[in-house]
Amino acid sequence: MKFIELDEQKKQNILDDLLKRSPNNYGEFSDRVQAILDDVKLRKNEAVFEYTKKFDKADINADNIVVTDEEIAEAYKEVEKTGLVEIIRRALVNIRNYHQKQKQYSWFDSKPDGSILGQKVTPLEKVGVYVPGGKAAYPSSVLMNIVPAKVAGVDKIIMTTPPDAAGKVNAGTLVAAKEAGADVIYKVGGAQAIAALAYGTESIPKVDKIVGPGNIYVALAKKAVYGHVSIDSIAGPSEILVLADESANPRYVAADLLSQAEHDEMASAILVTTSRKLAEEVSSEIDRFVENLSRKAILEKSLENYGYILIAGTMEEAIAVANDIASEHLEIVTKNPFDTMTKIRNAGAIFLGEYSSEPLGDYFAGPNHVLPTNGTAKFFSALSVDDFIKKSSIISFSREALKPIHEDIMAFANAEQLTAHANSIKVRFEEKV
Repeated sequence: MKFIELDEQKKQNILDDLLKRSPNNYGEFSDRVQAILDDVKLRKNEAVFEYTKKFDKADINADNIVVTDEEIAEAYKEVEKTGLVEIIRRALVNIRNYHQKQKQYSWFDSKPDGSILGQKVTPLEKVGVYVPGGKAAYPSSVLMNIVPAKVAGVDKIIMTTPPDAAGKVNAGTLVAAKEAGADVIYKVGGAQAIAALAYGTESIPKVDKIVGPGNIYVALAKKAVYGHVSIDSIAGPSEILVLADESANPRYVAADLLSQAEHDEMASAILVTTSRKLAEEVSSEIDRFVENLSRKAILEKSLENYGYILIAGTMEEAIAVANDIASEHLEIVTKNPFDTMTKIRNAGAIFLGEYSSEPLGDYFAGPNHVLPTNGTAKFFSALSVDDFIKKSSIISFSREALKPIHEDIMAFANAEQLTAHANSIKVRFEEKV
């Protein structure tokens, strides 16, 4: 990891470096992705099956594209040997309970003059959940994407995930999808899955919104279809920032930084601290851990590319750089983490204290682990029930309620030279002949 004594120029260099990881900077893939999207839009199932054969080596057709009850039963038998089914069920309790507290309801405000204003909350009708396959199969992400949609009341949750060469889907993924409440699961991945969900095919219905993580092709495909459908976000590589003072346990900090660095070579792990002693101890602990962890090669590349230990002169300076980076995951390990937290403006999820490690949020605590990356925590939030509803304004006025303000409305419309607007109000108060 790179040791850096912070100043304004070095901070800007780091921010520029981190932004290179954004999917928006991989334009060379865009033409390839757009060609797949256009092809699926035109040829529908035929194109989906061809791309699945080309990229996943699987023979998928209209008869076997849907995961069957028998395949799900087989997945349960496989996963039950590991004990994961019961763990998934316990995690689901926490995830559901947390998201139930986010639920919104319609409201109406009526006044004596006969006016009624309100807001009607309606769940989305159909949502597509994309789930990566192969080595990047994460049952925890299945739970995090489906549960808020279920809590919101989405009518139909359609999941897509790539099969292996034998046409099978990861067993843990299937069990998590069944437990969380997916309505139907299709064996298709990549940009072709995003196209199918966005435009519809003979087998896969068009959805209203697509959520879920994926590789660069999936991210760019979601970006390209936005407008035809809604999307959650364009996710970038994983990232963690640990904000610590001299009171932090260097072994804990090192372990937590590595918990995100192991995701892939583009992942970012950053320590910001006011203590050089802690910084040096964390660096030593990281070296010891890396030697014995299974994803050593990925960890070394990730830390070489985007691993930083930043030394700040004051805690105020450390907090400022944390807000500028706006990390996906922010751990605060200081003498008074709750006080420090009040000064944080930008973070996807905030973990307070030395026993609130990031994997707690990934799997079990309850808050959603689908979080904004690449600095977008400055304006985006974690995936939530809000992502699966829409809000319609309600307006109802009686003649008595409209009369005192009708001339103001007409004057406003005329000032904008929209005389038909003014006329639609005027006709309601014309003298009867």
